[in-house]
Amino acid sequence: MTEAPHAHHLAQLNVATLLHPFDDPRMTPFVEMLDPVNAAADATPGFVWRLVEEGAADATGLRPAGDDVVVNLSVWRTREALWDFAYRSGHLEVMRRRREWFARHVEAHMVLWWVPAGHLPTVGEALERLADLRAHGPSPRAFTFACDYTAAEAAQDLGTTEAVR
Repeated sequence: MTEAPHAHHLAQLNVATLLHPFDDPRMTPFVEMLDPVNAAADATPGFVWRLVEEGAADATGLRPAGDDVVVNLSVWRTREALWDFAYRSGHLEVMRRRREWFARHVEAHMVLWWVPAGHLPTVGEALERLADLRAHGPSPRAFTFACDYTAAEAAQDLGTTEAVR
């Protein structure tokens, strides 16, 4: 029996403010982890898509949120798939060491939201969701792992009648 396709996928944006330029030797351990961690994400069950700069293997050269801010934007089939990658894979080592490379954010730096399956969010859309979370707190429109919503709740909040699995 095959699994029914999900009507919605979970999008996530994470922004991180660099403590040092990418070519600074203090950033070398982070830079060396990029390819293996991105390859692990790509191979994780439930992974759908991640933003990459044209002609590059990642999005670290894109700076839509500021010259010293890197963005990570991806889409996952389920919340559980993203959670497993973020907290039960080699990605956890990067998270444990993040204070070596990135400034501590006083406001939200990560946002989750549901998108229709097949939709690839733009950076503008993602930054708008982060701004919404920062301005209004968690809601079905923009939330976090700590206060999350189901795709059905998001669809209901947005007033859609589309069936959500």
